[in-house]
This record gives sequence, structure tokens and C-alpha cells, in this order.
Amino acid sequence: MGYVQVLPEFGLVVDPMVGVVTTAGVSYQPVIDKVEALEKYTDDLVGMLSGEGSFVASFPGREKSLAIAGSVTALWYGIAVGLLIAGIIALALM
Repeated sequence: MGYVQVLPEFGLVVDPMVGVVTTAGVSYQPVIDKVEALEKYTDDLVGMLSGEGSFVASFPGREKSLAIAGSVTALWYGIAVGLLIAGIIALALM
């Protein structure tokens, strides 16, 4: 069965039996490989929201680093917001 050319300058053809637009002679494997690499990083970003595990590119033995870093960050933000509110209250009472 033959193909119908959709965009000859990009090498796109359509299979009339299946109805799928595909490429004629051009491989998208390098693009697929890069997408798979990006999927690892996106899974890593979504997985770090739980605080368990470690980053893909981190050294071994740092499984609890995300939970500790999140706790320290929350502590400093809490101190900063608390001091800001205390300062506003102190200025209001003067």
C-alpha cells in the first residue's frame, strides 16, 4: 500500500489504511532518546516533593537530604515571617 504525502519538505506522509501521519525515511530516535532523558528529570522533580529518596544526580547515601533541607528552609522562613509579624505588632503598639 502506498503513502500520501502531507508535507514533502518535512518528509511527512500519511498511511491511508491506518490514518497515522509519520515520517518517510527520517528517524526520530535521537528526539525520543532526549525525551526519555527529560522524563527521568521530571520524575525526579515530582518525586522530590515527597521528601523521600534522593535526586537522580546526587551522590549515594543522601536519601534524607531532601527532608532535612526542607525542614531547615521551613525553619528559616518561619523565623523570618515571625520576626516580620512581631515587628509590625511592635510598631503598631508604639
